[in-house]
Amino acid sequence: MFEVSLMGSMPRGNALLKAVRDVDKGRMSKEDYDAMVEDATEKVVKLQDAYDVDYITCGELSRDNYVSFIAGALGGVNMMSMSDMLPYIENKKAYEDMLSILDVPANSIKNAICAGKVTRDKPLVLEELRAMKRMTKSKKKITLPGPYLVTRSMWLKGLSDNYYNSKEELGADVVAIFKEEIRELQEEGVEIIQFDEPVLTEVVFSPEHTRTFMCASLSEKKDPTEELIFATGLIKEVLASVDREKSRAALHVCRGNWSKDETILLTGSYTPLLELFEAVKADIYFLEYSTDRAGDIASLFENKKIFEHATLGLGVMNPRQDATESKESIIKRVEEVMDYLPPEKIMLNPDCGFATFAKKPVNELEHIEEKLAVLESVKKELRNRYGQ
Repeated sequence: MFEVSLMGSMPRGNALLKAVRDVDKGRMSKEDYDAMVEDATEKVVKLQDAYDVDYITCGELSRDNYVSFIAGALGGVNMMSMSDMLPYIENKKAYEDMLSILDVPANSIKNAICAGKVTRDKPLVLEELRAMKRMTKSKKKITLPGPYLVTRSMWLKGLSDNYYNSKEELGADVVAIFKEEIRELQEEGVEIIQFDEPVLTEVVFSPEHTRTFMCASLSEKKDPTEELIFATGLIKEVLASVDREKSRAALHVCRGNWSKDETILLTGSYTPLLELFEAVKADIYFLEYSTDRAGDIASLFENKKIFEHATLGLGVMNPRQDATESKESIIKRVEEVMDYLPPEKIMLNPDCGFATFAKKPVNELEHIEEKLAVLESVKKELRNRYGQ
């Protein structure tokens, strides 16, 4: 009952961010940098073990951001800053206005862009899993950007269409890459494989915009209905390739996690996504619910088929908020969900990661540790109250 996990990203810290720059400028060897990442990752892992987190994540400390890091493992993909992409944007003024409104410095965030035929030159996250296995005997969760997010965020009209006739054609190669990654992860052994698809909410909550910075996804989208059909196909095929005898397949959806200013993040219930949730058949749905922007919890259960066999990873903490939610308020929220699900189908977690973009984390370790302490206390209280 009430197992706990984090969503993935943790703050790197200034020393590690400086080390990234030092490697780029030749002032530090890659070997020394890798050793720093390993040491920092072990601290993140031990922090989770200290607070009895049930499924350990690595903190994603070697990633520039939660999606662009794939450029280091894939052929035909280049890292490009928002400024680099500007020449390909048709409405440049609208693009610059959007970045300004959303509090995003044009040079601070980089994106992995399709600039050739995409190939998997090396594993995406297998080394992160191996590192965790060296550091802890606890159960493990590996986090990956989802296939729809990857396909859409990599597509840049005017560049990517020199190599693929459509996003759909690119998506087929992305799916093949994920299938190979999943096979190797499961050979290594992992309890949960989580796919992050935050851009799904952008599809249904901002249909009037053709472009958005939402989670580094900048390509034009089609009509929301068409786009959801495309997303469903990609996600369903990738999740179906997970051997459920070896690992559980999880889907994480939120409404944006790049700024502490809640007023610029998306708002809306999961209702428009319930059909997709039913179709992709995840074992766990990790969903944002600590904020009122997520809507009424009852709306999630309008489609009763989704949770016939699945577990809800209930977001009970806002990673963008320094203050820690009270134990009492979290328990009250969990008990609301128990009107719809039994305790063994409820997991507890923050809404999102704490550092979606390495250079722009939304929280600090001292606050994160306070949140972990409360989550541990909540889990103990709920298990005592409901019989485990």
